[in-house]
Parts: sequence; structure tokens; C-alpha cells
Amino acid sequence: MVKIFRLKSIISIKDFEREDVEYILDEAEKLENIAQSKEVSNELKGKILGLMFFEPSTRTRMSFETAMKRLGGDGIGFENSGSSSVSKGESIADTAKMFEGYCDALVIRHELEGVSKFISDIVDVPVINAGDGAGQHPTQTLLDLYTIRKEIGKIDDIKIALIGDLKYGRTVHSLSNALGLFNNIKIYLVSPPELRMPQEILIDLNKTNVEYVVADKIEDVIEDVDVLYVTRIQKERFVDVEDYIKIKGAYVINKKMLEGKDLIVMHPLPRIDEIDTDVDDTKYNKYFTQAANAVPVRMAILKTLIKNNPK
Repeated sequence: MVKIFRLKSIISIKDFEREDVEYILDEAEKLENIAQSKEVSNELKGKILGLMFFEPSTRTRMSFETAMKRLGGDGIGFENSGSSSVSKGESIADTAKMFEGYCDALVIRHELEGVSKFISDIVDVPVINAGDGAGQHPTQTLLDLYTIRKEIGKIDDIKIALIGDLKYGRTVHSLSNALGLFNNIKIYLVSPPELRMPQEILIDLNKTNVEYVVADKIEDVIEDVDVLYVTRIQKERFVDVEDYIKIKGAYVINKKMLEGKDLIVMHPLPRIDEIDTDVDDTKYNKYFTQAANAVPVRMAILKTLIKNNPK
């Protein structure tokens, strides 16, 4: 049976079925040699990717641009709203319609939840949500799942601790939703009380076969997990900086606490102080591999969406 990918745009991981996730991961595996060897294919020769980044980004923007160029295409766009005509008063809708005329697909990052969905409803090219506020970050989740499958050998039957900012962390929101598509998953939700996982995510988990446990300390869960997925406390999401200072550095992973454990450490980056640099040269460190995996995964996404939806 020939597998197909159903979605025209990638807005939320909640739109995915397990088969859609596996389709992208399988495609990424096929493209990994090109990504690692830094070769260029002609899969998307002549195609243009529009990069609309209203919010700062390093890894996401660069990996999308790299992925497009590895496939023989190119990208145009802006890195923040100040360098676009939005700063002159142009509406987001007008900016998106302008980009639609130039590009074969759009990648959107915005500080407000729902902007990518809004844009996908008014343009005819594929739209990819590259992070919307504290909402979703579906392509990060796909590369997270790719990393887990590659490093552990499976996604079913794993135990994973999500650590840090679970309230505002869009990466852990998307990842939690995605893990609900797999079998026999146990999630430990480790955070300060102020940064607990939002109730709507827990409601989604309750509709799946995922077991979850709320915890305060890493030490309470570290003996029982296959993956430590660490996130930074996001200063930019706090209205009052004093509230941020109170819980900054609440969780720090170091080499000593990992010794003798059979697990991997992941992080969507950027890292501030939540993973000590002494972990970098250990077998536990998979966060830089995780970042590198963004290229083949986003190559798979771009190839699939643009070829399935020719302009």
C-alpha cells in the first residue's frame, strides 16, 4: 500500500494522524544522506520558500533555509517584523498575500497564537507553522520524534520527562500531543508550580492512552525514563521579570546526576543554564544531534508539501 501525506499545510500537530508523522519521518530518513553530506538535489529546483519570521529565530529559520537550498530551491523573507512593511502599518494578511505571489510555500513564526492558521485560510500555497506564541511548534516536534526514533530505535513504549517551562513552552505542548499518537507512552511533567502544563494539554492527554505524572523534582523521575526533554525558562513570556528571576535556574542537568543512567538528554535550544556544559561531551548529549536533524526533517516537510501542492 502506497503511503500518502494528507495535509496541505502544517499548522498544529493535532491535525496529524500517526501515519502522517511516520510518513515525514520515513522521508527524512531517505534524505538524511543529502543533508549530512551537504550535497544538493534538484527535488525543488526553481521553487521559492517564503520565510515570514515576525519573532526572532536562529535554528528554525536557518534550518528551513538550509533544507530548501539542499533540495535545490531558494528562500526569501525577513527575520523580524521591523524589517517588513508590517512596521509601516501593512496588515499581516496583505503581507501574506504578497508573499503568496512570490513563493511556493510559506513558513510563519509569530508571537501570537493562531496567526499561521489565519494565513493558511487566506492563501493557496502550503503554510508551515514555525512557532506561534505559546501555542504549537509542529515541525520541532517532528524532528524531536525523529531524534527519539533514531537514538532509541522506537517511539512506542517509551518513558519521557518534560522538564522546565511547561506552561509557555510550545515545543512541549506539541510533543505531548504527538506522543498521544503512539502506544504505551508515559510522560513525567516536571516543572515549578507556576509553570505547570496547561489544562487543555492534559485534557488532550486524557483522551489518549498516555499515562502522565506531575512531579516537582528531576530526582523523582530520572531513574525511570528513557528521555530527559529539557526546556529553558522563557524570560520573554513573563510579564513581570521578578517572577522570572524567582524560578530561573530551578532545574539544572549535570554530568554527575546522569552517570550510570540509560537515557538521552534532548533540548530544543537555545540553552541558557538548564544543562551544564559538562554534559556536552557525554553519551547522553543528543541536543546538538537533535538540532542537526532539523535539516533532513524539514527537507522532508518541504519536499512533501510543495510536490503535493504544485503552484
